[in-house]
Amino acid sequence: MLQKVVRSTIIDAPIERVWAVLRDFNSHDQWHSAIAESRIEGNERSDQVGCVRSFTLKDGNRIREQLLTLDDTQHKSTYCIVEATLPLQRYVATVTLKPVTDGNRTFWHWESTFATPPGMERELRETVAKGVYETGFDNLRQHLLQGSDLGTGRGGAMPTALPASTRRVVLKRYGGPEELQAENTDAAPPRAGEVRIRQRAIGINFIDVYLRRGWVPQMLPVSASSPGVLGMEAAGGVIDVGPNVSGFLAGDRVAYLGSVPGAYCGVRSVPAEWVVRLPAAVEDEMAAALLLKGITADYLLHDLGRVQRGTRLLVHAAAGGVGLLVCHWARRLGAVVIGTVSSDAKARVARDHGCEHVIVTRDYRFADTVQRLCGGADVVIDGLGDAARDENLAALARRGHWISLGQASGPLTPLAPDALVAKSLSFSRPVVFDYVSTQAQLAERAQRVWNALAEGAIRPPPIERFSLDAAAQAHARLESRATTGALVLVP
Repeated sequence: MLQKVVRSTIIDAPIERVWAVLRDFNSHDQWHSAIAESRIEGNERSDQVGCVRSFTLKDGNRIREQLLTLDDTQHKSTYCIVEATLPLQRYVATVTLKPVTDGNRTFWHWESTFATPPGMERELRETVAKGVYETGFDNLRQHLLQGSDLGTGRGGAMPTALPASTRRVVLKRYGGPEELQAENTDAAPPRAGEVRIRQRAIGINFIDVYLRRGWVPQMLPVSASSPGVLGMEAAGGVIDVGPNVSGFLAGDRVAYLGSVPGAYCGVRSVPAEWVVRLPAAVEDEMAAALLLKGITADYLLHDLGRVQRGTRLLVHAAAGGVGLLVCHWARRLGAVVIGTVSSDAKARVARDHGCEHVIVTRDYRFADTVQRLCGGADVVIDGLGDAARDENLAALARRGHWISLGQASGPLTPLAPDALVAKSLSFSRPVVFDYVSTQAQLAERAQRVWNALAEGAIRPPPIERFSLDAAAQAHARLESRATTGALVLVP
C-alpha cells in the first residue's frame, strides 16, 4: 500500500528567491541539515531534467534521486528515488511554490508517495515528514536569513561579510576609450531607500559612449577632482538594504536600470525603485545584456511603432544589441523587417534573428533599396544619427514614423518642419527612462522582456564579455562597428 506525506509552510521571502534555491537539484547539501554531501552524476547541470543527484545523509544512508520535471512558470518540480539504502520504494516527490501577495511571501507545498516494507510504515512516514520536509522548511528559512542564497546566477553563494572597498572605472575628462581608468574606492553602504548590490554583470550601451564623449554633459559632469562613472544597468545579488526598503533581502538576485550613471563598479548602492528581481531562468549576464535593450525594444515596437502584421519596419544596426531584439520580436509580430548592417558577417547574424531583408552598407545609403523592396518604411528605428538623416527621410513611406534612438555617427542636426510635411511624416526621440519612471512600470516592462525570452519572441543575444578593468577595450570594440549582440563587463 502506498503511503502519502504532505507538508506545507509559508516562507518569509519572495517566490523568486525561494525558487532560485529549490530549482537547483544539487543545492540541498548547502541548506538541509540532514545532507552530508551531494553531487550531480555525469557532470550534467543541476537544473537539467533527467539529471541524477547522488548524496549521503549524515546518518550514513546513501540515496540517488532523478529530476523528472522542472517548471519555471509554475515553480514546480518532481523527482524520484532510483536507488537508496533506506527502504523507500517507488518514492516520487513534488515541490510546488505559490506566491503569497500579503507581504510578498511564498507558499511551499511538498508531498510524496512511496511504499515501505510491512511494519515500517509509521517510522518511514515520520522520517520523511519530520526529518526531511519539516526540518527542510526550518533549514531553508535560516539559510535565506543568513543571506547565502544559492541562486546567484551560477556564481556561487553570496558572501556574508560586508564589503569595505570595490573596484570602479572612472572618467576624469571626456574623450576616447583611453580616458577610462580603473581604481579602488569605498563600497558605500546603502542610504535610506537604497539597495546595495554586489554586481556580477554590467551592461554596456551606446549611451555610455555618448556620455564618455561628453555629448550629454548635464547627465555626467566630469573633472579631474570629481570623476564620473559610466553605466546605466547591472545584475547581481543584494548585499544589504537601507532604511525604509521593503521587499528585498540579502542574497536576492536582482537587476537594475537607472537614469543616473554609475554602474561600472563591483559594488553599488542604488534606489530600490530601480531594482527588479530576476527569474531563476535568467542568468546575471543575460539580464545585464537584456534589461535596458529589451525594454527599449518593447516600447519601440509596442508603444511608438505599434508594430503589427504587415508593418514595414526598417532597423538600422540590425545586428547590434537592440537591433537583434527588435528584428526577432518584430518578425514574431508579423512585420516585414528590413535591416541595415555594415558587413556580410553581420548580415548573416541579422537574418538568423528574423531580419527578412538585409542591406549591407558602410556609407549610409539605403533609401532606394528600401523603396524598391517594400515601397517605403512605415517605421524607421534609427541609432545612426546625422549621417543617415536624408536617407531616412527618403526611405519612409507616407505617414511614416522616424524614431531617432541614437547618434552613433554624430548628433542629429535639427529637422525643419517642412522636411516632415512632404509625406506627413512624424518624428520622435524617446528616452528609455521615461518609460520606466516608476518601479511598477519597470517591473512590468522587465517581465515582458523575460516572458518574450521564455516564449522565444526574442532570442538570447550573443554576449561578448570583458573584465571591469578592460572597460576601455570594450568601448573600443563597441565603436569599431565589429560587434554583434551585447557587451557586458564582469567585475
